[in-house]
Amino acid sequence: MSDYIIDVAGLTKRFGDKTVVDGLNMQVNRGEIYGFLGPNGSGKTTSIRMMCGLLTPDAGQGQTLGYDVVRQAASIKREVGYMTQRFGLYDDLSIRENLDFVARVYGMDRRRQRVDAALQRLGLEGRQKQLAGSLSGGWKQRLALAACMLHEPRLLLLDEPTAGVDPKARRDFWDEIHTLAHEGITVLVSTHYMDEAERCHRLGYIAYGKLLAMGTPAELVAQSPLSTWTIAGTGASALGTTLEQHPGVEMVTRFGNALHVSGVDSAELAAAIAPYRDTPGLSFEHGRPALEDVFIHLMRQSADNFR
Repeated sequence: MSDYIIDVAGLTKRFGDKTVVDGLNMQVNRGEIYGFLGPNGSGKTTSIRMMCGLLTPDAGQGQTLGYDVVRQAASIKREVGYMTQRFGLYDDLSIRENLDFVARVYGMDRRRQRVDAALQRLGLEGRQKQLAGSLSGGWKQRLALAACMLHEPRLLLLDEPTAGVDPKARRDFWDEIHTLAHEGITVLVSTHYMDEAERCHRLGYIAYGKLLAMGTPAELVAQSPLSTWTIAGTGASALGTTLEQHPGVEMVTRFGNALHVSGVDSAELAAAIAPYRDTPGLSFEHGRPALEDVFIHLMRQSADNFR
């Protein structure tokens, strides 16, 4: 049996003549929050569904929670909590009624105790009689997570769980995820948000069906070949438009009155910037790229498998 909660090699999934996931190799440790990043259509959701037994891979092998992902998919599903992108509970039932319905459908024992515990854990007790359809995005998110936790899973698979949720609700959600991980629950979460990526223990970046990079946020930045200059001050945005035309400048990212100007050839990038270093009102600082810069660079290096 693998020492990893998830340990897969060569997972491949095709739909028609399109290879959506191409030879995925991935390992996730017990009690780890593993962030799964990539652009829309990159294969994140398909990969998650193969690892939790909802889709059968066309090729590859591996284990989730010690069960074979091909031959023991039913056993995996019993011990995994899967939170989808879309809210999947009933708008015309209350919070408690939704949780009780889920517990009944899956024939759970200690049904009342499980529902009470989920309500308490996610701070839903005071709203338990409120209809789900009247909840804000953040409260719907809590309800969906509570439903995932009813059967006391060892692994949580969260597919873009904070899309459309306000910053405070996102922060509260991540505090809860870290508490769960501290208790030994493993979490695999897909996200588009860079601040959320930096909250994960390790990250995997997938683009167009291929896993391009894996490591801690600090490791991914350190391993990147990018050189980055930060240019700040009035007029930085206009300068960015000029710099985009220079050799050696691979990408320019705007942050208010600041720019990240990046390229893989440090000397050529410095030469592109040099004529503007004395521009009044602008400051120039050379340093490491941001995590977002690294991921955009990775995406640009990969071929779109749907073209």
